[in-house]
Amino acid sequence: MNLTAVLATYTLFLVLLIAAGAWLTLDRPQKIELVVAGAVALAVVGILILVGSMVWTDPRPFVVDGVAPAIAHAADNGFPSDHTAAAAAVAGLVLAYRRRIGILLLLLAVGVGISRVAAHVHHVPDILGGLAFGLIAAGVGVVAARAAMRAWAARRATSPAA
Repeated sequence: MNLTAVLATYTLFLVLLIAAGAWLTLDRPQKIELVVAGAVALAVVGILILVGSMVWTDPRPFVVDGVAPAIAHAADNGFPSDHTAAAAAVAGLVLAYRRRIGILLLLLAVGVGISRVAAHVHHVPDILGGLAFGLIAAGVGVVAARAAMRAWAARRATSPAA
């Protein structure tokens, strides 16, 4: 397995590992908030990927160009890049809580996309779509989680003590 194949396959796992480490550095309320944000972002990015793939069809480079991919992949629609969307969503979530680590993860998400283009399994628009969908999902997740946490705190403040 060459370096392109390794990066295209495993960089997402590095993003997740670093994000888990960042999560461990948060205080308990932020940990809960980030989990809620992550759940919302997961649902949103899934919907965006599904809708995006129905709206735009982009055959994979190895199908169109006849160049063998560096990694085994189905010859399905390449838009958007699921790996890049997932990495960008995780990066966007962490960015809201740990800026420096989030920026690092965002750079790694871009690296995921670049490596998937180099591996001949995506075109550049697939990567740009994945980055956009991931960051949009992260933003929605963070906004929703912060609103939920504020509502929960307000409810606890106004409820009678048990």
